Amino acid sequence: MQDIKKILVPMDGSKNSMRGLDEAIYLARQCHATITGLYVIPLAKPMTDSQISRLEKYLLNNASKFMSKAKIRAAQNGILFDDDITYGDEGPKIINYANNKLYDIIVIGSRGMGSIKETFLGSTSNYVLHKSKIPVLIVK
Repeated sequence: MQDIKKILVPMDGSKNSMRGLDEAIYLARQCHATITGLYVIPLAKPMTDSQISRLEKYLLNNASKFMSKAKIRAAQNGILFDDDITYGDEGPKIINYANNKLYDIIVIGSRGMGSIKETFLGSTSNYVLHKSKIPVLIVK
């Protein structure tokens, strides 16, 4: 447990991703670790600000609001929380982000906002679990 210093928490605005954050906060307190919340908007990144559609503005606004709540929740527990909002295919984005920034563990909710319910795990958490080179904690 002592070697966990950087925790990645993929978030999507769902109650489950907030539960993942709560678990990460608990873990961070035990290990004196920092948390990065990663919110992946499942769209291609707009080329310029003028190309942002109403839907993209709405999704970006929702992501920003959710990340603000997450940051406050972490701060109330004395945990340093960085946030990052990116665009793309959630699973591969999370894996690349974790690998590039050298995280120690990924803490992810078992199910997100996806409309297609998988039997046991959401498709993103399932993908992350099987593709990650670092430990993954899935929170139900």
